[in-house]
Parts: sequence; C-alpha cells; structure tokens
Amino acid sequence: MVTDVNAGSVPLQTQEVVSSVKPKRLLSIDALRGFDMLLIAGGGAFIERLHGKTGLGWVDWLGDQLTHPAWHGFTFYDFIFPLFLFLSGVSLSFSLQAGVEKGVEKSVLYRKVFRRFVILYLLGILDKNIPLDLFDPAHIRYGTVLGRIGLATLVATVLFLNFSWKQRLYWVAGILLAYYAALFLIPVPGFGSGDLSFEGNLVGWFDRTFMPGRLLQKTYDELALLTQFPALCLAVLGTVAGELLQSDRSDRTKLTYLVAPGLYSIGIGLLWSLHFPLNKHLWTSPFILVTAGMGLLFVALFYGIIDVLGYRKWSFFFKVIGVNSIAVYLAYRFIDFNHTSRLLFEGFYRHAPEPYHESLNALGALALVWTFLYILYRHKIFVKI
Repeated sequence: MVTDVNAGSVPLQTQEVVSSVKPKRLLSIDALRGFDMLLIAGGGAFIERLHGKTGLGWVDWLGDQLTHPAWHGFTFYDFIFPLFLFLSGVSLSFSLQAGVEKGVEKSVLYRKVFRRFVILYLLGILDKNIPLDLFDPAHIRYGTVLGRIGLATLVATVLFLNFSWKQRLYWVAGILLAYYAALFLIPVPGFGSGDLSFEGNLVGWFDRTFMPGRLLQKTYDELALLTQFPALCLAVLGTVAGELLQSDRSDRTKLTYLVAPGLYSIGIGLLWSLHFPLNKHLWTSPFILVTAGMGLLFVALFYGIIDVLGYRKWSFFFKVIGVNSIAVYLAYRFIDFNHTSRLLFEGFYRHAPEPYHESLNALGALALVWTFLYILYRHKIFVKI
C-alpha cells in the first residue's frame, strides 16, 4: 500500500494503526531508524569487508563489531535488530496514544494491529523462504524477523492499552525472570537443566519439539518460539520511552529519564551476564537489558541533537532511509543491488587495489539503495502496512 508523507510508515516500526489519526512524528526517531537500517543496506558491509585489508587496527575492530559472535558474546551488530524492536515500541506509543485521544475504541485498535501482524508474518514467510514452495511446508521456515516485529507490537499494544508504564515494567521484569528461571531450571532430555550450550539449551529442544517447518540452525531457530517472550520486552520498553517523549516534561527531564535508566539497564544487564551470558541467539535476559539500555541512550542522543538542539540538516540522509524502511528491507531482498553496483561502478573501482573491490562495490550498492529511496521520498511515495 502507498501513502503520503503525512501518514508515513516503515517496516521495522509500528505503523500508524488508525488511518484517520496522524500523531506527531519526531524527526529523531525517523533518523535513528534510518541509521539502524543503514547498517543493513550496505553501510555495514562496506566496513566489514575492509577487515584485515587496511593494516589499521581500528578498522579491523569496527569490522569485528559488524559480525555476530558464534554463540556467547556481544558485538554492536547484535544491537541492530533489538533496536528495530525498541523503536517499533516508541512509534507504537505515538500511534496508540493518538487513537486513544481521538476516542477510538480499543477493539478497533486491536483489529488494526492484529491485521498488521498477519501481513507482516506472511511477508516474513515470503522473505525467509524465497523461492517459496507452499507444497512443501516441512521445509518452510516459520520464524521470521517481520513476524517477530508484528507479534511484539501486537503484545505491546495489549499491554499499552491496559496497563500503566510502571505496570508494563513489572510485566517485562516478570517475563525476563521467568525466561531466566526456565532456561536454568527446566531439564532438557539428554542434557539436564541449566545447559546453555548450542546443542543442549532449552530453546533448541523446545523448537525441535514444537516448532513446525525448517529451523535456521538445524537444532534450533533464534526466531522461533521461546525467544519471542524476551524479544517482545524490547517493544514494550519502547512504549515506555515513547510515552515519556510525549509527556509534558521538559526536554532536560526527558533526556535525564532516558539516559539514567539506559545506564542502569546496561549496568544490570552486564552484572547479570556474569551468570547468564549475553547471547543474541538465545535472546537472554541480560542481552535484552543491555540492548534496551543502548536503545534508550541512542534515542536520547538523536532526540537531544535533532529535536532539542535543532541540528536537523545532517539527519536528512538517515531520514530518507528511516521513513521508507519497509521499501529498503524488502527491496534489498528482491533486488540485487550488489550486482547492479558491479555493472555500474566496476569500471571505476577496478583501478583500486584488488582487496578493496568488494568494499567499494558494497559502497556503490549503498549509494544505489539511497538513491532509490530518495526518488521515492521526492515523489512522496511511502510504503505502509
């Protein structure tokens, strides 16, 4: 579906759930989402492919930060998807609050968000299984990025409309503690309880036992069943941050209430990780706290610079990506920008040293993606669900 700039929407944020309601948009949120998507749309590949080729230690360190650890551990790249979920909660709070203020019934809001969940889930199935063979359901992967976003925002909607921000924090605490207890106390056949290894963890056993279709890692799937519970906490926490941004508090107070809890969350998560490791594959409870804390700090940084201090021009590059991220997310799946970049730019970068060719090609692909999104932006074409 195509809409205009006033309705605006993106894939990895919760779209406006009532078409007649047009809540205030914060440029900082669009820009931060664009920054996040940039790392998927070629920006991360450009740096990652420079690893080991420049002789510069800081470049290699950046390259390492743009790859996922094999199991336990944490890199900046692990933060990308959690930030999507967190920002979806921030945007959700704006949409729902606008609907409430307009007197829209809860049942209407529920239907809109549920419909969006179904559409995102189906798009996710297509995204993760192309070419999709509907006649071979046993080999379809049912755990998807888009499906997780849709489910997280659906649950966050129910909690937002029925519980205060403090009560939502209790829900998050309860979910994270219950997940922690489950992984350490429930015995896995053949491995026992508290086994967090790749083969013996509870998440993998639960997926193998109850999840239909194909599992990404064969013995488990990080986007399947049990990990939905801690992951949705990020969207719920995002609604708390979004509610704060909409409050009548001063900008200074808002920034304080973003930064201080962000630091506390990271600190608690790091302490907890001494016993319950940071692990994106398992979406461990400390991993949720650390990434939620980072989300708060990044929102504070972008909000402070763009919406409080008014330094807005530099954010346009990211805004173009952020307001149309569903287009770039799906286009990157179905359009081979790397191949097009090679066709258009290889005649130029072939004169550079050969080890840099892949990085320069990734940079060319990023330029093509941004140009594609800019054309959509100039014509006020914004894809929404």
